[in-house]
Amino acid sequence: MTGPEPPAAPADDQVRLSAWVHGRVQGVGFRWWTRSRALELGLTGFASNRPDGRVHVVAQGSREMCQRLLDLLRSGETPGSVDNVVVDWADVDAPMAGFHER
Repeated sequence: MTGPEPPAAPADDQVRLSAWVHGRVQGVGFRWWTRSRALELGLTGFASNRPDGRVHVVAQGSREMCQRLLDLLRSGETPGSVDNVVVDWADVDAPMAGFHER
């Protein structure tokens, strides 16, 4: 399942990506890896473990950089094993500072 496309906007507009990553993604360094990639891309947000075994990733920044992070999450080169990524795109409603593991 891929989810809706990002909002139509110029590439430099700020968006919020919410991604629920399914698979073997807890206890394998997935959140740390995601944080590292997000910081490399200049994104803010967080990656948090969910009680059902998913990791919830929220990233804010340019649409292009958020799409790059999403592509990395789906790349097969992550720690663990990603089965599926469910995505939601939205406008930024509040600024975030840094990118954190929760």
